[in-house]
Amino acid sequence: MAKHWADFQYEIYLNGMSGAVPRLPTDLTRLEELAEHRLGPGPVGYVAGSAGDGSTARANRAALARHRIVPRMLRDVQQRDLSVEVLGRALPAPLALAPVGVLSLMHPDAETAAARAAAAQGVPFVLSSASSTPMEQVAEAMGDAERWFQLYWGKDREVTRSFLARARAAGFRVLVVTLDTPLLAWRPRDLDQAYLPFLHGVGTANYFTDPAFRAGLAKPVHEDPNAAVLHFLGLFGDPGHRWPDLAFLRERWDGPIVLKGVLHPDDARLAADTGMDGVVVSNHGGRQVAGSVAAADALPGVAAAVGDRLTVLFDSGVRTGDDVFKALALGARAVLLGRPYVYGLGLDGQAGVEHVVRCLLAELDLTLALSGHTGPGTVTAADLAQDPGPVAGPPHGPA
Repeated sequence: MAKHWADFQYEIYLNGMSGAVPRLPTDLTRLEELAEHRLGPGPVGYVAGSAGDGSTARANRAALARHRIVPRMLRDVQQRDLSVEVLGRALPAPLALAPVGVLSLMHPDAETAAARAAAAQGVPFVLSSASSTPMEQVAEAMGDAERWFQLYWGKDREVTRSFLARARAAGFRVLVVTLDTPLLAWRPRDLDQAYLPFLHGVGTANYFTDPAFRAGLAKPVHEDPNAAVLHFLGLFGDPGHRWPDLAFLRERWDGPIVLKGVLHPDDARLAADTGMDGVVVSNHGGRQVAGSVAAADALPGVAAAVGDRLTVLFDSGVRTGDDVFKALALGARAVLLGRPYVYGLGLDGQAGVEHVVRCLLAELDLTLALSGHTGPGTVTAADLAQDPGPVAGPPHGPA
């Protein structure tokens, strides 16, 4: 029998019989405010901050909110199954933990704790190139659990080649290539604090442990860390990449490759034409282009263009179970969750990440059931309506 994620609510209520209440809110939209109060302004700003005035991050939330679920009644939803097949692998729910770099800013156990939480709940963990923990160490912590590797595709081909070989040897099955960050965007929260963790050698663990990277240094990292940081900054991004360059990655990775940051249907078609396996419809959570189209507004067009050729995934703005429902209805196969699990990590380590995953999937399970669905596979755009918004009255009151 499939797991009913919704049972988590009864676990919480039963624990309440002995006076225990959850350590973190079950409304995951409250986590950011809690993190702002408990954690330092630099780390929180780095995670919560967005490009420009934050308009894209707000647009992501508004786009999801504009879609309203239309529940259907008297459908047998007693037995439910949230499992899906994504990129050839059966997953217990349409969810993975998105790649987020520099997690040591939030908790000393960093990526290891988040990866263990994902493994414990059976959802894939996507490790960032810019992690605080070397990929081999994260892989060891996960055992046989599903793990994907996110690549920041930089200038040094030998470092890229080495990263891919290391990731495959460490059991990472899917390569997620982030396309939208060839340069760091203008991020006022970080700029106002003059806060960039990489300058302090934080978030550089995969690079500083890489033989191809170290071959480019005059001295070992520990003897001249500043030179290592400058070398890292010089090769991290490459704004010169073009679509034909993907052949270099395709030739060196024998598993699925997913391109993250696709918002235009034509780019999705190019991804399919160049032999990719999937795309993530994403604007980097609003962190790269101020004024960008909201990811949820871009999702239907991408899904219509390539949904029969590629696996379409989604991130940017997801905070709740109903957000996941809406993303599925708009054409996503599964969702990558970012900031909420990072706040959970910062507030309560591995247990905090597990709490976030269980809350999100319990709410998704209940949302599906209460809307007349027994699993993700039957959710379509017909299950959504557009919120008309507030009705405008006469401009100057009664005539």
